[in-house]
Amino acid sequence: MKLILSLITAFLFFFQSSDLEALRNSYAKANQSNANTQTFINVAEKQSASDPITSGYKAAAQIMEAKVTTEKGKRKSFVKTGATSLENVIKSNPNNIELRLIRLSVQENIPKIVGYHSSLKDDKAFILSNYSKQNSALKSYIQKFAAQSKTFTATEKASLK
Repeated sequence: MKLILSLITAFLFFFQSSDLEALRNSYAKANQSNANTQTFINVAEKQSASDPITSGYKAAAQIMEAKVTTEKGKRKSFVKTGATSLENVIKSNPNNIELRLIRLSVQENIPKIVGYHSSLKDDKAFILSNYSKQNSALKSYIQKFAAQSKTFTATEKASLK
């Protein structure tokens, strides 16, 4: 019985991990084009998990929906709803580095006129100070983000090795 339960748990964990990888990969490409943004939104919407990281990506997808929507009146509501959701998830999980990375990337790429960029310095400092405690997959993800980021300096990017 324990063996069956262990196999089921491993099976579920495997597919949850691949879902997270799909979210990460899609999110990393989302800003390259409107088609990639729409792909990320679709991948995020299909996620059934309700863990904090998945919720963070879903919130980012809501914010990014403002970029691709054709309904101009909805843009503000997409950003507001997504930003509120992301802030709530981070408030509940303040020590989650991936959630901080999501918020940093959103705030770095959203137009300044929107006014959602107050946590850039805090999130960058948190990521730099907690980077060494992360697993290798997350370290690699952070390195890839930092390499293309406008927020990290060359010295800070070099320190993420």
